[in-house]
Amino acid sequence: MEQQESPRWWAVVAVMIGIFLLVTAEQLPIGLLSQVAESMGVTPGMAGLMVTVPGVVAAFSAPLLPVAVGRLDRRIMLTLMMAVMVLGSVLSAMASNFALLLAARVLVGISIGGFWAIAGSIAPRLVPSDQVSRAMTIIFGGVAAASVLGVPLGTLLGDISNWRVAFGALGGLSLLTALALWRWLPPLPPREPVRLRVLAQQLKNRGVRVAVLTTGFVVVGHFAAYTFISPILQEISGVAQRHVGSLLLLYGASGILGNIVAGMFAGRHPYRAVLAIPSVLLVVVAIFPVVGVEPTSGVLLLMLWGAVFGSVSVSIQTWILRTAPNTEAATALMAFVFNMSIGLGAMVGGQVVDTTSLPMAMWAASGLFLLGMLLVWRTPSRIVGERRR
Repeated sequence: MEQQESPRWWAVVAVMIGIFLLVTAEQLPIGLLSQVAESMGVTPGMAGLMVTVPGVVAAFSAPLLPVAVGRLDRRIMLTLMMAVMVLGSVLSAMASNFALLLAARVLVGISIGGFWAIAGSIAPRLVPSDQVSRAMTIIFGGVAAASVLGVPLGTLLGDISNWRVAFGALGGLSLLTALALWRWLPPLPPREPVRLRVLAQQLKNRGVRVAVLTTGFVVVGHFAAYTFISPILQEISGVAQRHVGSLLLLYGASGILGNIVAGMFAGRHPYRAVLAIPSVLLVVVAIFPVVGVEPTSGVLLLMLWGAVFGSVSVSIQTWILRTAPNTEAATALMAFVFNMSIGLGAMVGGQVVDTTSLPMAMWAASGLFLLGMLLVWRTPSRIVGERRR
């Protein structure tokens, strides 16, 4: 841990806000999908590329940027990534056609990958070891908060005004966050520069391999279905489009609750916390097209879905901290997998939706959750210091 007079909780909060805005930026098109598709004259499946492009770019920037910057102070890097987010958000708001919009989303992807690669492992450098779990819960609470506040409020702002206003507002908030990061973060020179060979070495560890593969299965499955949650709620559950933004608030509120519960539970039982994620998602998403066929049941399933997925980041990162030889390198690798999976999930889901149906996309997602569940189940719990009961 860095030498410090007291825990740097304002720095933790600044990193959390950064994560909040990054996830909001990456997922905001989900809530505005129908509006942007109509405005730009593209299909919903094509509009899903607004999620795919930054996801794929973030996947590669996560491991490559820490390698490229070498010994650059991580405080400078995090602030710089938020500045890139400002540029990407403003250009997105100004895009005159879909090609330019996707080009702007490339910048968003660069900032997401570079920021997340460092932010995921920063908690032990800001607070004492006995408070790391709390700091991680706060930092990754930004993921759930993006669902409960960022994406729904951005969706509501877009519905009230225009989707361009939502992206512009995101750019303004990102600028304020860049200033906060520069003000509150201490100097953070890298303990050991991340090298490509160090990234590859992480996969020799079984715990890291399981975390990587499980994350891939869960996140691809989630975004193959959730990217199209607006048409799912409208066409399967019979929810009016004007209510989608409000329902995403409930989804996100459930995600925050799931993050808090997982932050407390995963610190003691990381194996069971990770095993529960694909297991519950498998049931929820598989039965949604059959059970969630009216507004009440659809909303209840949506909230359970949000609670479970809200626990992913803190649970997986706790597993990584227990097993990885090099936590910054492993976190960069996880950021690669997570963001690549977001892009891949949105792309696969778009293809399935455009060629078959929304229920088929949800059942395909359930198959991936099943693979994740079986992978964790076949892994000895002792690798994360827990005994299976």
